Amino acid sequence: MKKFAFMLFLLSTAGNGFAQNCESILLGQVVDFHDNTPLEGATILITGTPLTTITKSDGKFRFEGICDGVLELEIFHPDCKSQFITITMKGDTFKKVSLEHHLEELQEVKVVGDLVKKETNSASEQTLNLNTIERFSGKSIGDALREIAGVSSLNTGSNIVKPSIHGLNGSRVLILNDGVRMQDMEWGEEHAPNMDINGSGSISVIKGAAALQYGGDAIGGVIVVSPQKIIKKDSLFGKSLLNAMTNGRGGNISSELSKTYESGWFANGQASFKRLGDREAPDYVLSNTGVKEIGIKLNVGKQLFDWGWKANYSFFDAELAILRASHIGNVDDLIRSINGGQPEVIDPFTYDIDAPRQEVTHHIASLNVYKRFQGLGKWNVQYDFQNNRRFEYDIRVGDDRNTAAIDLELTTHTFATDFKWDASSKRTLTMGLLARFQNNFANPATGVRRLIPDYEKFDFGGFLIADFYLNENFTLDAGVRYDFNRVDAQKFYLESRWVERGYETEFESLIVDDLGTQLLTNPKFDYHNFSGTVGFQYEPNNSSNFRLNYALAQRAPNPSELFSDGLHHSAARIELGDLRISSETSHKVSLSQSKDFDSWGYSVEPYVNFISDFILLEPTGVEFTIRGAFPVWTYRQTDTRLIGVDFTAYTEFHTNWKTNHSFSLVKGKDISKDQALIQIPPVSFGNTLTYMKPEWNGFEIRLESRYAFRQNEFPPNITIFSPGLQEEVLLEINTPPEAYHLLNLDAQMAFSVFGNGKLTTSVSAENLLNTNYRNYLNRQRYFADDLGRNISLQLKLNY
Repeated sequence: MKKFAFMLFLLSTAGNGFAQNCESILLGQVVDFHDNTPLEGATILITGTPLTTITKSDGKFRFEGICDGVLELEIFHPDCKSQFITITMKGDTFKKVSLEHHLEELQEVKVVGDLVKKETNSASEQTLNLNTIERFSGKSIGDALREIAGVSSLNTGSNIVKPSIHGLNGSRVLILNDGVRMQDMEWGEEHAPNMDINGSGSISVIKGAAALQYGGDAIGGVIVVSPQKIIKKDSLFGKSLLNAMTNGRGGNISSELSKTYESGWFANGQASFKRLGDREAPDYVLSNTGVKEIGIKLNVGKQLFDWGWKANYSFFDAELAILRASHIGNVDDLIRSINGGQPEVIDPFTYDIDAPRQEVTHHIASLNVYKRFQGLGKWNVQYDFQNNRRFEYDIRVGDDRNTAAIDLELTTHTFATDFKWDASSKRTLTMGLLARFQNNFANPATGVRRLIPDYEKFDFGGFLIADFYLNENFTLDAGVRYDFNRVDAQKFYLESRWVERGYETEFESLIVDDLGTQLLTNPKFDYHNFSGTVGFQYEPNNSSNFRLNYALAQRAPNPSELFSDGLHHSAARIELGDLRISSETSHKVSLSQSKDFDSWGYSVEPYVNFISDFILLEPTGVEFTIRGAFPVWTYRQTDTRLIGVDFTAYTEFHTNWKTNHSFSLVKGKDISKDQALIQIPPVSFGNTLTYMKPEWNGFEIRLESRYAFRQNEFPPNITIFSPGLQEEVLLEINTPPEAYHLLNLDAQMAFSVFGNGKLTTSVSAENLLNTNYRNYLNRQRYFADDLGRNISLQLKLNY
């Protein structure tokens, strides 16, 4: 009887407890994470129960009769990622829920053929997608970027390809590699970007200096190389590409593997190897033009919406041969080679990489951390380290034959931080700071006079950028930036060169020690540069777009422009800098208008760029040294004007047929001398016809036509003395080659393999007709023809 009464008491107590604890009220509000505005129409579901409700205009919701304890809510809203949250009920409870309502991924816009996130609103910008990048996996980033109208390249043969935007290259073109600004001695015309294109997911080109967050000195433009986006789910995937080429009788292989987790963790690794022997013109071997490259890239991190971090490391090693015929023994050989056009050296094909050659290694390590603050925005902090080591080998004899003539090591530390206020749907504001320290060591043990001295460089910068979304069709952006640069160098000058350059009076205070025939100097220069941009974008509908942008940019001279003094061996010329060179200032106005119709569309982009104190490198004579005869190229400053237009169009006139067309024109003028600028790309015209048959295993075949006009505007040639003829001879060093027309053909098909795997096979033929030609922007055009026919086979396996 006692036991029965005790059990009855327990049951009644439990019943009273349940009755009391199931009368609680759950109140809540759903808001936008960014600006805390209420979200109407969000659905809230208590998992495991039929209870559900929808938020009202104030974002609030209410559940009654809820039992105390732990329960789980599922909240979702259109254009938001669903969220699961756990709540512990102890009586009446209030819960505020933040949803990611305007994700960054939703800020994508449509360009011809691709979906990309725009880096700016008002500037002209185009992007290469992953398919295009993979098509160029056996080549360089400079080769791939020529697919974009207005982008050309400055070449030293076929291995060294520097991107050029609207006729500007080198230090005027900034390359951002996975968030890191490349510091790889870009000042040299024969210094290619030290990066492997196979580690890229997309490549965007911003034409002009409108992207102030990356640097105020990008007078030519900015190239943004981004990795593939991280997929936030449990997955393991990868790909391998194999390219085989007939011209060079070699190829490359690249593999990539990624592991991702739904928790946000990820790891990625990529490696590639490239090997080619001597390249060939249509009629002869281009002796000593082989290449060997190795690229490695590793990424690891955790990326969530509200916080995350990423650590990167990349390594690039390149051994590049320089055309043997570009190094001449005497002045008459130089005259005969440039004016006659036939290579002085033609040897049998080989894989050997002999002098003259370059060996370059580049390391990048970076750490990026970000945090989002509710109702405010996103904070980024990044540190990156770079080490670039460059050896340039001249043709030497005796004990020094294997000693580098140039041995430079450039070490760079960069710290950057920025905060983006994006809480308002009407405007965003981004502010950032940067500090950079750079040290260059020029090894004196080369036995050759150092072209670039030891120096330390300090950079400090800050920027402020605002975007105003005036209505659904009209966006206004503006920004300002300040950069401080200091260069502190230790430079030896021959006393004869010091006097020849006229430094004895103006820079007497720089002399530290007089060594008789040499002077040790300590140049210290400070530069204060200001940049700014303002522009707008008008989109009346999804198929039309109009942009106008004005950009002011200032660029401090690089160490090469200030201190060059001697033979640049891989460039096969003597280069002379000038201590008087100051910052150059650019004023660029650009327009762009694009329109898409049902089966065709176009984009037209006119621009004009006035650059005061433009730093120009041009041939001024010839010097004979113990290593041979070399042209002398000298830096000077002048006022210039560049004006041009880029035009692209496409048609889809049939289900299986489409065409693409591009046209680029830029005219450069030295206003001070009233003559044409050197190395301005000629007018070019490209057309592509593509046939697609998806049901035939994705069959696609493309015929491409590229026509380069002759550059009819160029500066005057120079006159030099010929020892053999004992008279002055006109050296046609500035005369452009003739116009040329190239045809390229490629085709591809895809097959399912190994379950979910996919094998894509493609074959291509470049310079299909084996045309003899010389590219005006190829520095080896003085000595030999450009590449002949090249047939490539590519196998791509996705797994």
